[in-house]
Amino acid sequence: MTPFTTPDVAAAGGLPAGNTMTALRSHLLGRGFTTFSAPARIGPGEVSEDLGWQGFSSVPEVLPADLTINAVGRIEDAGAALHGFLVHLAETYAVDEVDLVGHSMGGLFSRAAIRRTLDPDSPLTVRSLITLGTPWTGAILGDYWNGDIAVGDAHGDAVAVRILEDSEAFARENDQGAAQEAGRRFLAGAGGWNDRQAGALAGTSVTVIAGEYFDAYSAPDILWPHDGLVTATSALARRVHEAVLPGRTEHRFDDVHSIFVADSVQLPWERAITWDPEVLATVSDTLDANRGTGPHVAS
Repeated sequence: MTPFTTPDVAAAGGLPAGNTMTALRSHLLGRGFTTFSAPARIGPGEVSEDLGWQGFSSVPEVLPADLTINAVGRIEDAGAALHGFLVHLAETYAVDEVDLVGHSMGGLFSRAAIRRTLDPDSPLTVRSLITLGTPWTGAILGDYWNGDIAVGDAHGDAVAVRILEDSEAFARENDQGAAQEAGRRFLAGAGGWNDRQAGALAGTSVTVIAGEYFDAYSAPDILWPHDGLVTATSALARRVHEAVLPGRTEHRFDDVHSIFVADSVQLPWERAITWDPEVLATVSDTLDANRGTGPHVAS
């Protein structure tokens, strides 16, 4: 989960912006950026606390459910919630331009929201998009769930096999549409979701960042190398048509997808893609070079 945070307030207990966004938010604030984080949770509802591992409590402001991202729901529904959140920033904080930084599915949700900001009635515009470990053409969970990855593709690698098994178990317990839509078939098939986004990023500067810590094998690239959830090929949008993604800047790091993955393989949190100081510096340097000092939204 991620609580709603502003440059001035965050969760008072636990990790101030949740286990994914806390280090990123702290870094951007330290660099002088005006930073907000969008509320997100597993399932519909509001975000008031996270009593799980490395969670948070005492959130000073809880936004309504329609402004809160359901991280295991459908991409377009999450994009609508994120756009509603951006409209809230426009109406409450006088924000009229933003840079979006999206982790994992947050990058896809950001793309869905960006398309909505192209409406002439939208009160704000998006200047740039940075994605961190985003499955532009599919996640391991989605591809395994849809049958496009088999256990044999893991080549007997114990960690990879466990990731596949855990992914299936998580999807069975929590999926509300995201598992199928996070797969290559839905995103990258002919006439799929990516193709339907043609033109939406035409005026947006895009930077893609991939983790590739798990690199025991080089094939198939639908699984290797990967960060524990997303392959480097997918995170770098290597097979996204130019009509959909006219241009991008890419970066690769020896990182895993999250502190959950880092903890599961006994790595320091700094090897997680949203906690790695080198990644954080790349994000802030990109924002400095491209768009100025704010505001920025992490999703």
